[in-house]
Amino acid sequence: SVAAKGQGTATLLGVRAGQEDWLLDLSDSGEIIQLPPLTPVPLTRPGFAGIANIRGNLYAVTDFSALRSGEATAHNANARLLLIGVKYGSNAALLVSRMLGLKNPADFTEEAPDPKAPAWATRCFRDGTRKLWRKLSVRELLTDEKFMNIGV
Repeated sequence: SVAAKGQGTATLLGVRAGQEDWLLDLSDSGEIIQLPPLTPVPLTRPGFAGIANIRGNLYAVTDFSALRSGEATAHNANARLLLIGVKYGSNAALLVSRMLGLKNPADFTEEAPDPKAPAWATRCFRDGTRKLWRKLSVRELLTDEKFMNIGV
């Protein structure tokens, strides 16, 4: 059966970006890799971290914390790239501070949406400890003109 294979419930991936904790559908997270060297690109908006060459393919890397007006993500052993665009035909990647592991949707309670957040970040949840998690809609993010336009 589908449930016996663990596919009956959607699995969420938890990540930290700066001071914020985020959830995204595991199916939307794409491949997760250690941070490779990034090539800076001049005249790009704050938050655009550079270009990464991953197995011969170039990815546009956005620092997710900086995109959210947080501090720049440290390029250290905890940092990870989420290759979020591949499923949607885009070479977009998100730089996050650290992975927080797989999460069960049943462990979260949905809160009222955040009306001030962009369309890709309106959904909010609380876990059993009442900690706030935001839900990233990858599809919405990849259609956000501010996200996709890297020029200043």
